[in-house]
Amino acid sequence: MVENGFMKPALRTLGNSDLQLTSIGFGAWAIGGGNWEFAWGPQDDNASIGAIHRALELGINWIDTAAIYGLGHSEEIVGRAVKSWPGPKPLVFTKCERRWRQDRTIYPSLKAGSLAEELEGSLRRLGVETIDLYQIHWPEPEAEIEEGWEQLARFREQGKVRWTGVSNFNAEQMKRAEKIAPVTSLQPPYSMLRRAIEQEILPFTQAHGIGVINYSPMVSGLLTGAMSAERVAAFPADDWRRRAVEFNEPRLTRNLRLVELLREIGAGHGVDPGVVAVAWTLHHPAITAAIVGGRSPKQVEGVAPALTFRLSADEFARIGIFLTDNPV
Repeated sequence: MVENGFMKPALRTLGNSDLQLTSIGFGAWAIGGGNWEFAWGPQDDNASIGAIHRALELGINWIDTAAIYGLGHSEEIVGRAVKSWPGPKPLVFTKCERRWRQDRTIYPSLKAGSLAEELEGSLRRLGVETIDLYQIHWPEPEAEIEEGWEQLARFREQGKVRWTGVSNFNAEQMKRAEKIAPVTSLQPPYSMLRRAIEQEILPFTQAHGIGVINYSPMVSGLLTGAMSAERVAAFPADDWRRRAVEFNEPRLTRNLRLVELLREIGAGHGVDPGVVAVAWTLHHPAITAAIVGGRSPKQVEGVAPALTFRLSADEFARIGIFLTDNPV
């Protein structure tokens, strides 16, 4: 039932699992804090915990993090937030494969022994006995995909993880994994500015019953409505977005014009541009749920309406026309 663009919240089954997800989940990349290669600048841990608690209060039932976010710090904060949350415990998802050395440089490994070390570290930092969804973060080194996926299947057999998924895999790489054990889910980047997965990857997931939880539906904050050329120019030196193509010209000006269209559509329903951006991704039938970040309770409140807001066919078409008429 739809009224004024809103639907009654409904849980969605993730792939071949028994996991029932709200249509958006809390993404914990930014709360990893600063001082690492893909940081978002300094972050207050109390604000992070407040953001997670606010997300849970508003009905979000899952959190997605990764060991590499903040070099373990994001998982620690998620663990603290979940432990101190008095309500029903959320589902907790994390990722492996990206590791770091003492000098904080990052390297990939899908070796069985390396993954075993990673899993124990994640369980400890999260303060849980079992991880609800354990995902290979990147298919790298590619020659180790089979070894890594076999190890994740063993973790499931051992009861240390409930379900296993992949992130940033293409269709061919998922085929390789599926020969060993079923893939529950894929986590790819997907937004109105990053649509490459529509061609081959999403049709593959639909054909094979693989759930999809997309990340960066708001393009790392760009489509939230809070961004401006001045704010982008003032990003902290360790904010990785300073190097991102969508945050630099010639794309930045076009993207900020797109935000004004999203603002106009959202205004008719009392929602922010970021909510419209998330709804655009959820419009695709292959998408199970979307990851949204939040660095404060206020940011979470701004995007929480994406739990229920959906675009009409006409609104979806308006966005499509803009994207077609304004390529970069």
